[in-house]
Amino acid sequence: MGGIETHLQALSEELTKSIDLRVMVASDGRCTVEEIRGGVPVLRVSTPLRLASAPICPNMAARIRSSDADIVHIHLPNPGAVLAYLASGHRGRLVCTYHSDTLRQRVLGVLFGPFLNAALRRSSAIIATSPRYLETSRVLAAHRDRCHVIPYGIDTRQFESCDPAAAARLRQQYGERLVISVGRFVYYKGFEYLIRAMAKVNGKLILAGNGPLRRELENLAAQLGIRERVIFAGEVQNAEIAPYYHAADVFTLASVVRTEAFGIVQIEAMAAGLPVVNTSLDSGVSYVSLDQQTGLTVPPRDVDALAAALNRLLDDAELRKRLGQAGVRRAQQEFSLQSMVTRTLRLYHSIADD
Repeated sequence: MGGIETHLQALSEELTKSIDLRVMVASDGRCTVEEIRGGVPVLRVSTPLRLASAPICPNMAARIRSSDADIVHIHLPNPGAVLAYLASGHRGRLVCTYHSDTLRQRVLGVLFGPFLNAALRRSSAIIATSPRYLETSRVLAAHRDRCHVIPYGIDTRQFESCDPAAAARLRQQYGERLVISVGRFVYYKGFEYLIRAMAKVNGKLILAGNGPLRRELENLAAQLGIRERVIFAGEVQNAEIAPYYHAADVFTLASVVRTEAFGIVQIEAMAAGLPVVNTSLDSGVSYVSLDQQTGLTVPPRDVDALAAALNRLLDDAELRKRLGQAGVRRAQQEFSLQSMVTRTLRLYHSIADD
């Protein structure tokens, strides 16, 4: 699952404790399936076709129309859900969480724009996940009057501690001066630049994840002569990632474009006490971990700056400790799961009472 799916699951499992919640998502195939996941009723609606990778579910409009929901909450971008909602004639309240702009499929984004703006105008509230993204999104600029910032939240307790023996085994296996990065091996994560930076860093890099660029990244590490210092750990399940954070010295998110709208993995690393090296994108990335407060922020695609930041932290244990401790406090205070749920429920009640 990606960030939006992980967020939706965590949010739904908490919200269902307070409200009557039903989740509707696109199925992976042509069959409609109903199930219970984490105490949440989930309806997976038949998906007979896809357009530019976006699922199209013709039955979704009828499902929304027949529901008695006081509030429909759509997570964007999701063209199929927007079209289904507009076609449904739903008369209750609409909430949209605006996770990111449509960046890669520009032509389709332009064509879909009028429908997206129609849904946003229809909404009672729009949730942006960071002040920075709200400030920099052209789409949200036209709807500022109904925007509310509710940052992502996670259960920080899952990452604050772990089995010490598991972390020790990883240290023994991989050695000292460990940098870790977590994510899918896709273009916007900037792993190419991180690997190039590691050629100038006295340390080792653990890459936890997988994706279409894995072979290309492995070849790059070999070409640079650092294949033994770049560890491809593969997919690590969320329940098993904490020991990796606790074994490492520094976390880095080297993303290069605005497609990285937030970077939830930064919160995980901060909760585990790691200082973060991130990039100064015009998104929410540098809002999560603050430069010189919980980590260091460098320009995207700047290999030398990234290497310098990593070396600085690896060489300075006192700085790592200070930034790491500040990161724990920020994760607990600003990005807890309970805070996100409380803010969301408060928003639901405010628009229901209007």
